Amino acid sequence: MAEVVLFHHAQGLTPGVVAFAGELRRAGHTVHTPDLFDGRIFGSIEEGMGYAGEIGFPGEVIDRGVRAVEGLPAGLVYAGFSLGVLPAQKLAQTRPGARGALLFYSCVPVSEFGPAWPEGVPAQIHGMDADPIFVGEGDIDFARELVGQAKDAELFLYPGDQHYFADSSLPTYDPDATALLTQRVLGFLRDVDDARPRATG
Repeated sequence: MAEVVLFHHAQGLTPGVVAFAGELRRAGHTVHTPDLFDGRIFGSIEEGMGYAGEIGFPGEVIDRGVRAVEGLPAGLVYAGFSLGVLPAQKLAQTRPGARGALLFYSCVPVSEFGPAWPEGVPAQIHGMDADPIFVGEGDIDFARELVGQAKDAELFLYPGDQHYFADSSLPTYDPDATALLTQRVLGFLRDVDDARPRATG
């Protein structure tokens, strides 16, 4: 099965992020959930981004994500929710052996971390079609750019205007959209596992 590193959003490693990781584990995948905020959980995006600014955003946030995978094997799928997309996308583009990228609610320009999307790294990007952050701040355009570059990448849009819609511990949670997102993610991870070279002999 696939091995995933899942980075949390700006409100921290919430129970909803932990629950999402649990869904992937129940399907047989190994999931790591690094805590970039040293146990801090925040009641709003604004509070969380304030803390991220204090520790160093985006530089230190990304660096903490990179340090979190030291000692882990190369063949990982990197996943991130919003703020967590930054380390996830960097690792998917720059760490050798990446098996895939799952980017939720956010996307940054491919050029941020390299000249082009890496060959052979599939990706999924998920966001709501009226999210004022994902759509209004231009992430959707960067997502379309990534999909246009990669040989195996998809952008999935869901009806609604919530940002953290797949976090079951927050009032922005949308169970129907999350169910579809989870189904698509599990399909992606099955495909990644099926594509893995198998030992012979």
